[in-house]
Amino acid sequence: MYHEILGRTDPAAPTLVFSSGLGGSARFWGPQLPVLLENYRVVLYDQSGCGRSPATLPEGYSIGDMAREVLALLDSLKIERCHFIGHALGGLVGLEMALQRPSLLQSQVLINAWSRPNDHSARCFAVRKTLLRDSGPAAYVQAQALFLYPADWIAAHSAQLAEDDAHALAHFPEPGNLLKRIAALQAFDVDGRLADITTPTLVIANRDDMLVPWQQSERLAARMPRAELKVLTYGGHASSVSDPGVFNEVLLAFVQEQN
Repeated sequence: MYHEILGRTDPAAPTLVFSSGLGGSARFWGPQLPVLLENYRVVLYDQSGCGRSPATLPEGYSIGDMAREVLALLDSLKIERCHFIGHALGGLVGLEMALQRPSLLQSQVLINAWSRPNDHSARCFAVRKTLLRDSGPAAYVQAQALFLYPADWIAAHSAQLAEDDAHALAHFPEPGNLLKRIAALQAFDVDGRLADITTPTLVIANRDDMLVPWQQSERLAARMPRAELKVLTYGGHASSVSDPGVFNEVLLAFVQEQN
């Protein structure tokens, strides 16, 4: 998979591995880099079948497969301990990694993630699949901001979103891959295994997230023995982009406690 290693270069530096959501792009984490690169080694990657990691995903592709791909990448980089930060689908990857190889994770941060399917998110993803199948990538990209950001933020950032939409459309993944990725997150369910995850975990939720109800994060934190919950009041599903100042402060405070 395509990957970048930024910030500190010494192997002893605290290592942060970032995993984005359904879009699968390392580019998602741009608002976090300015506050991290001086003190941390940062690993970003494009997920398989997305962006600069071309692949034809197999039938039955799962979140477990995504976790094994990240583990293989980190093994190739000789990274034996890291803090893992995952947004939405990326958070599901983190949960799988914590089950598959807990010794790797010094801590994890799960942002607007979930442990099992819920009816509201299922409805949202069904709409996105219908848009992709029946109306095509342009309609899918145009609707994406509605799921990710608060309405007032969208209204105030129309020029930025136009650029983001153009970039997303120019680098749109093969639709079959995207449908398989949506099917993987719809099938994901580790609800019965949360008590087995002992990695120190910060669960971040947004009260105004219209894609994943914040109560899904509350459920995660309540069932994981070493998890704490932080509910943010503003930012929608992607507050790391729409309100990065608050998000970065919360992220840094937690990671610093774990070193």
